[in-house]
Amino acid sequence: MNRSAAMETADTPDLGPLPNWDLRDLYPSMDGPELKADLERMEEAAKAFHRSHAGKVATLDGPALGRALAEYERIDEVLSRAMSYAGLVYSGNMSDSGIAKFYQSVQERVNAISTHLVFFTLEINRIDDAQLERCLAASKELARYTPWLRDVRLYREHQLSDEMERMLHEKNVVGRAAWNRLFDETLAALRFPVGGKDLTCAEALNKLSDRNPAVRKEAGQTVGRVLGDNIRLFALVTNTLAKDKEIDDTWRNYKRPVSARNLSNRVEDEVVDALHAAVREAYPALSHRYYAMKARWFGQEHLDYWDRNAPLPDDADRTIPWTEARDLVLGAYRRFSPELGDLGARFFDNPWIDAPVRPGKAPGAFAHPTVPAVHPYLLVNYQGKTRDVMTLAHELGHGVHQILAGSQGHLLSDTPLTLAETASVFGEMLTFRALLDSETDPKRRRIMLATKVEDMLNTVIRQIAFYDFETRVHGERRQGELTPERIGEIWLAVQKESLGPVLRFDDGYANYWAYIPHFIHSPFYVYAYAFGDCLVNSLYAVYQDAEKGFAQKYLAMLSAGGTLRHRELLAPFGLDASDPAFWQKGLGVIRGFVDELEQTA
Repeated sequence: MNRSAAMETADTPDLGPLPNWDLRDLYPSMDGPELKADLERMEEAAKAFHRSHAGKVATLDGPALGRALAEYERIDEVLSRAMSYAGLVYSGNMSDSGIAKFYQSVQERVNAISTHLVFFTLEINRIDDAQLERCLAASKELARYTPWLRDVRLYREHQLSDEMERMLHEKNVVGRAAWNRLFDETLAALRFPVGGKDLTCAEALNKLSDRNPAVRKEAGQTVGRVLGDNIRLFALVTNTLAKDKEIDDTWRNYKRPVSARNLSNRVEDEVVDALHAAVREAYPALSHRYYAMKARWFGQEHLDYWDRNAPLPDDADRTIPWTEARDLVLGAYRRFSPELGDLGARFFDNPWIDAPVRPGKAPGAFAHPTVPAVHPYLLVNYQGKTRDVMTLAHELGHGVHQILAGSQGHLLSDTPLTLAETASVFGEMLTFRALLDSETDPKRRRIMLATKVEDMLNTVIRQIAFYDFETRVHGERRQGELTPERIGEIWLAVQKESLGPVLRFDDGYANYWAYIPHFIHSPFYVYAYAFGDCLVNSLYAVYQDAEKGFAQKYLAMLSAGGTLRHRELLAPFGLDASDPAFWQKGLGVIRGFVDELEQTA
């Protein structure tokens, strides 16, 4: 497929032409010689690397260790490029058996090649601290990797024997990765009949924001029913992966189910505990209060779950064409920083975004960094709602962050999840503030404010409720397998606690946990959204009061990639996430919006 063909798009009514991505910047095709040649070269390189260094890493001096690490990075980047390409092709159409076979084949090949590299980080972690310091002092090339070495060595007390690590690495493709694939392909194949049409999961969930209450009700109940028809399979996947994680955590000596995630996020357990406690304490003042208000706006005492994200009664809820969404987001980015806007424009000027909804495509949205030598790709399912515009602003924030961090190189560009959500949520806030500041009509301003509050509740309250759900499921799974009914009971309990007594649920809603991919792909990822939202609220407050220079400091923070921890990154802004008052400041922004809505209502 040539580049011009890749840029052709189907005209979707009311949305205008929607872009499709062109993955040829990674590889020309699935069956082309380029991908095959890269995998063959890296297999030989990985074997040679193993022959040269296995069992000898602790004996290397500084310059030799620096050269070895540079070669390790080179091999890993090419393997990551191949895996990124396969994963993106698969995300574009999970229902195609040929694509699924290609994805699995590449995954197995990359896994087999990288098995030859497993020894390297294990042996690095056995180097004495004093010896490593001497090596770092003796080599500038090695010293550049100091942050990466620091992070690798965090896992010293959790690593197993070389043989066991190699075995677990090889078995991943038929273990956790296979269960992930089963979940993805099952969900992608499901169809949800609404209004006489068979919809994908993303399309059906989008109907929960429809203006017609009958459509919302039908969609809400259909999602619960279809998920319920498949709930035994989803429960099996969930139980298996939770048990797999328990076994892994036990062998690696992680104290709690969330501990491995916190370590990978470079954030202390107590910081996450403080965030969790602060948000739960704020449930009554935020979500309970807002949804009670929304029920009154609808003239009701209770709010059915399918009406939770319904447009307000006086909201025109107009369709926003793609070009307008692009201009809104880029305009907000440019007003903050011309450099940030220019980086964002590259995604629209090039075929780096996949926007249309289509059968088989991955639901939701994501930004994939690929590798620094190429560029990120964005996937969205754009349907013209205000929330879709905010999702675009969110994923574009990830994209520009990944470009800026890419300057650090392959190993140093990776950002912990807690800080990876900073640029995305900040991009959303910039877009929202630009829209709000330009609105003079009090009614429209109230609607915009309510929409933003709902988005923030979905990002903070709902994600911490998801975190509670995972914590309870993983905790109970350690006592034995959970029935689908029990998982549904836990789900309903955390939803009622977090959303408040005004929300009304039926039995079908007990199945809604089953469509959320984070529970399957990235256990305990979800608190990163709340972390990022509260962090950005505090950061934006600094921005509003800041003198010139904030944008430069912000871009420098994004450009740091994984080289600095959250304390070091936030210090230039006078913020400290380990201070309990930090979370209260972030939650106070949401509370202020709810206060304003109460006053204007």
